[in-house]
Amino acid sequence: QVQLVESGGGLVQAGDSLRLSCAASGRTFNTYTMGWFRQAPGKERDFVATIKWSGLITWYADSVKGRFTISRDNAKNTVYLQMNNLKPEDTAVYYCAAGDTWYRTPTIHDFASWGQGTQVTVSS
Repeated sequence: QVQLVESGGGLVQAGDSLRLSCAASGRTFNTYTMGWFRQAPGKERDFVATIKWSGLITWYADSVKGRFTISRDNAKNTVYLQMNNLKPEDTAVYYCAAGDTWYRTPTIHDFASWGQGTQVTVSS
């Protein structure tokens, strides 16, 4: 498994931007499918975005399409989530995850390794 550490969360106002980072340990980062999920209080952990090992294929939840961008730098063992035009409903703990297989609409069960999460709070 790979160890993942998220950073970049914070408190922002609606319309602002944030960039989350997820640093991974291990020498095989460039073989993993990476994903971002989020979990709001009292709700399930939901899919946000995923990126294939090459970085060339990505997929997004409808709720963030056009506002969020997932990317990765395999040389730095890091995956990013650029979040623009943030809305109060984006408030959640955001988790980075690593998995062995690409799925266009993955679930939490498709990822074996998880970070500890970073809080994003968007005020109106």
